[in-house]
Amino acid sequence: KAGLPDDLKYLAIVESALMPHAGSSRGAVGFWQLLPETARKYGLTVDEYIDQRRDVFFSTPAALAYLKDLSSRFSSWTLALAAYNMGEGTVDAEIMEQKTRDYYQLYLPLETQRFIFRLLAVKLIIGDPKTYGFELAAEDGYAPLRFDTVDVDCFQEAPLRLLAQAAGTSFKMIKDLNPHLRGHYLQAGRHAVRVPPGGSAKFDERFQKLLSEHAQE
Repeated sequence: KAGLPDDLKYLAIVESALMPHAGSSRGAVGFWQLLPETARKYGLTVDEYIDQRRDVFFSTPAALAYLKDLSSRFSSWTLALAAYNMGEGTVDAEIMEQKTRDYYQLYLPLETQRFIFRLLAVKLIIGDPKTYGFELAAEDGYAPLRFDTVDVDCFQEAPLRLLAQAAGTSFKMIKDLNPHLRGHYLQAGRHAVRVPPGGSAKFDERFQKLLSEHAQE
């Protein structure tokens, strides 16, 4: 839908193994391993209460917009991916010093030299797993993610356990469906929150009652 090469979908596997809470020593987090400043530049919220890098629905459009900008800047997908890995300024500096724009001829940090090849390896294995020794049955796959989305209006900070109670589920399920929510509380304001299928029925009525009772404690 973004008009970008289909093979870029493998980048999320290379970056995070599709683990929402994956993090690097440099501070990159989430499915697409975005740094805080990059995430904020592309419209994501990253603070002590919310980190949208951890949510595939929020982070994917941001990552694709970033990749599109890198492609426009370097006019090369290999250089764009190198810049995604090590930073566009550093790639610019190496191009200037080494006098080449050919990714395969640039001497870059070893991680970046391997980066494209890791992506290609993931593509090959996923495209033909049996050839590479992976015997996967249909039941080995994860079930598709299913959820309802509720509009939560908090007049004050609210414990996530109240959302779980109102949706008839567990605190863990709320956290798993909403990996961008940090800590144990939802801040005052309006939020779109995912709940298990069926959990949206009369959710607001139950939640407002629980929230009022909590406020009186």
